[in-house]
Amino acid sequence: MLQRPGLVVLTGPPGCGRSTALREIAASVPGPVHAGGGLAMLQTVPALALSRAVRARLPADDVHLLAEAVRSRVRGGLLVLDDLHYADPATLAALPLLAARCRVLTAVRTPHRLPAAAVEALRTAATAWIEVPPLDRAAALDLARRSAGHLDEATVAAVTDRAGGNPLAVTALARQAAAGRAASGPDIDQVAYAIAAALADLPRPARTALAALGLLGRPAPAALLGPGATDLLAAGLIAPASVLLGAASGDALPSPGPRSPSAGAVLAGGASPSAAAAPGLARSAGAADGEASGVVPASPRSSAGDPASSRDAATASARSSGVAGDDPWSSPGSAPAAGGDPSSSPGGGVGGVVPGDRRPSPADARPGAGGELLLPVSSYVAETAAGLLDAAARVELHTRLAELTPPAEAARHLAAAGDLMGAHRRALVAADLASGGDRAALLLFACELDVPIDARVRLAAADAALTAGRPAAAARVLQTGEPLGPEADVLRGEALLQAGDPAGARAAVRSVPDAATGPVLAARDRVLLLAELAADPSAAQDLAGKVNARHPKPSPGVAAALAAVQAHFRTPGWDVALAAAARSGDPLIARWSAWLLVEQLGADGRLTDAAGAALAAARDSAAALAYGWQTRFTAAADWALALHGSLPGDLVAHSVDPAASPGPASDPAATSSPYPSTGPTGPFEPGAAAYGSHEAAGLPGARAGGGVAAGSAVAARMWDGADGVLKRASNLTDRALPDEARGYATAAAALIEADTGLLAAARAHLDAAGTAHPATAWVAQETAWLDGQPERAAQSAAPGAAGLLAGLHAITAQWAAHDLGELSTQPLPGGLPAAARRTLTAWATGTGFTAAAESWRPVALRERIRCLLAAGVTDTDPARAVAALLSAEQLADAAGLTVLAGRARRGLRRHHVHRDTRSPRSGDQLTRRENDVLRLVAAGEPTRRIAGQLGISAETVDTHIRAGMRKLGARTRTEAAALAFATHPSETDTNDTNDSHKDGR
Repeated sequence: MLQRPGLVVLTGPPGCGRSTALREIAASVPGPVHAGGGLAMLQTVPALALSRAVRARLPADDVHLLAEAVRSRVRGGLLVLDDLHYADPATLAALPLLAARCRVLTAVRTPHRLPAAAVEALRTAATAWIEVPPLDRAAALDLARRSAGHLDEATVAAVTDRAGGNPLAVTALARQAAAGRAASGPDIDQVAYAIAAALADLPRPARTALAALGLLGRPAPAALLGPGATDLLAAGLIAPASVLLGAASGDALPSPGPRSPSAGAVLAGGASPSAAAAPGLARSAGAADGEASGVVPASPRSSAGDPASSRDAATASARSSGVAGDDPWSSPGSAPAAGGDPSSSPGGGVGGVVPGDRRPSPADARPGAGGELLLPVSSYVAETAAGLLDAAARVELHTRLAELTPPAEAARHLAAAGDLMGAHRRALVAADLASGGDRAALLLFACELDVPIDARVRLAAADAALTAGRPAAAARVLQTGEPLGPEADVLRGEALLQAGDPAGARAAVRSVPDAATGPVLAARDRVLLLAELAADPSAAQDLAGKVNARHPKPSPGVAAALAAVQAHFRTPGWDVALAAAARSGDPLIARWSAWLLVEQLGADGRLTDAAGAALAAARDSAAALAYGWQTRFTAAADWALALHGSLPGDLVAHSVDPAASPGPASDPAATSSPYPSTGPTGPFEPGAAAYGSHEAAGLPGARAGGGVAAGSAVAARMWDGADGVLKRASNLTDRALPDEARGYATAAAALIEADTGLLAAARAHLDAAGTAHPATAWVAQETAWLDGQPERAAQSAAPGAAGLLAGLHAITAQWAAHDLGELSTQPLPGGLPAAARRTLTAWATGTGFTAAAESWRPVALRERIRCLLAAGVTDTDPARAVAALLSAEQLADAAGLTVLAGRARRGLRRHHVHRDTRSPRSGDQLTRRENDVLRLVAAGEPTRRIAGQLGISAETVDTHIRAGMRKLGARTRTEAAALAFATHPSETDTNDTNDSHKDGR
């Protein structure tokens, strides 16, 4: 296009990279370049843009003379004019004349205030009118990394999503994130100021519509945006959601140019009621302003509410507390029905939807019957527009949006506008239309507004929060300065009990009289029994007999508490009793019982059973949008699978007799993966329970408590190797989680990293956890031992460690004492699984490790290997010791447990066992040992530490590195590591399957 005379115009919104494109194009075109352009402060100076380009004063009074003066200086060169939207009339008039004789390249920002006649003349003269497209996702990620190199990948991805492919926004947000500053606030930074200056050229309706999209976070129907949508589409600041999100799902953001529907085509259909009723977003309780962060999307499902609970009268009262359409505070017409047509409102619409911290999904882009939903190309630009509103304008816009959006969104807008009573009423209406975690969030939000709160609303909020796995919030909402009645007392006692405060729970229900109604009395006795079990198990056993006598036909809550006492004392059939309680129709009792079942199975070493029960309960929690419970169960399942481990294709479910645990084991749904179809990145993408994506929320499998055997079969079928568990657990640790979920997810990720030699990554995960948990405490102890720091590993069990974890703490302490040459004097903990007890007995007697290793076979592969290692280093018979070490090495190599395999090789060298033969040469393929070495190089480990972890010499490590460099064509060890895992991260030599691996020994 620039090989002959002509005019090429680049257009695009502020920050899209027009100036960069001009420079790059000019540098690629042969010949001299004459670069100039307009200036915002000197727009009235005649021919300034051209004078800057040719470095001369020009005759601006005569357009033809002006064009000839410029042509005579440019001749065969390239005339480049930036910021044409700041150009004076003389420059604009001369450009069509210059285009006939010179090569001209210009850039103009949209929006602009150029006269329509001048724009039409330029379009007529232009050889090409090109809209600069947003960056595709890969380019945006690369720009964010270059702008702030030390950001973690999760932050880089969040910056990229929010910037929407706008280079200026990507750079600004990345630098703000690197500096630890919020990306938005009352102060406008320099980048935002530049964007604000451009937005000032928009007509007022367009600015209002863009600000509305900044206050909202999902696609908005065109009718809701009003007449300003046409100007925003023409300026390229918004685009049809179906086009924008469809391209984003393919990692490319399209330019809203000729390929996109025109503004007229988009707006012609209007908005349908279904478009107006697109799912809303609900912020967390207690938030005040509608455009702040911390949002939780509301469910797009419709629901009549949670199932009626049979727990006690408190729940029954909460369910009937008036939080329905006939609530006592609502007046006819006070809240529009969700799904009402916004175009029918007086004034015709203003702006968008509700603030959010997620990237909208393609599901959000479904248009109505005759309309189209619209999104800002860059949410950062839209948020900047919202930030330009003064206080009065913001209140006015929030009030207007409250009239046009569904109740869940309207409540937030009314609160932001200062209408707290109106926000309270609207939140109650929205809560009646929601379920699960969304209903809990709305009711908690209503209760935290500074308005009089009816006791029935507090009861409903506490019950919903408990059911969703938020016990602390439930207890808080019931904490008032005046008594709320026995129903509230027992509900608060339950909340405190689940929040880990049994003493507070006992105190909360102490005032409930024996003359209370049956359901309230049952709820009181349940709390008292479980609080006693936490404080004095022996006394709890006596109290259980009294409770059982008082309730011959116990309610689900009392039955679950009695099952908990049985589980504590391991009364035969305790697991069946807990599984039955987990099938209760009361969702709170079912989840609480399922969680207790998972923890007790794990404490007994029945890890596959625990994983299966957890996955089944996670599925039910996700379906009910109970995010807190879902993350707990998912993290516990990953922890159980990580600790259990497996040889490739060799996970065997060890479970109780299916006949003893009735459940839908034969249900066809139970044969599919318990993880959703969103891939191995996690059990839920942003949205299963927390973000409203119900495709991601479905965890097919047995129902919660549907039988321990059925659950362990699910765990067996879903095993996808340590890498799959590591990805899911790491994905969980990046989220906002309850402490229990964070503890198990961190422990799972760190254990796999430590076992595979990524000790620095394991320590980083543990340091970032920020929560004390028995599982993370043991993994930290184990990581220190694997890292050759026995003095740090020789510690007693963490508080709260029991059962299997207590045994693992003691076993690691025994290993640390052995490595230090000391004699461990720690007593044998009580309540240990058989495998742990046999192992510690073998340490005490110095014999029996081989038999102990067999007892670990159905429990944990890594502990089986450690028992074989212990047999090898303690047995005085060299033949038996070598046999045990060879078995340990073979198992560790097959399972990818790099550090344990290294310890086995060190033990073999002490017995002077060396490989005399080498396997065939691998040509250009990396051997397994070369892969192991380069993986540790990629993790930043020095040669000495790699040698120690793999059980080989430093010279052998260097040999493997040089071989890898030669095969990959790399000049440095770092380059070799990058090449090895950037293109084929799982590539190993296919012949490397025998005991004699190609490790160069």
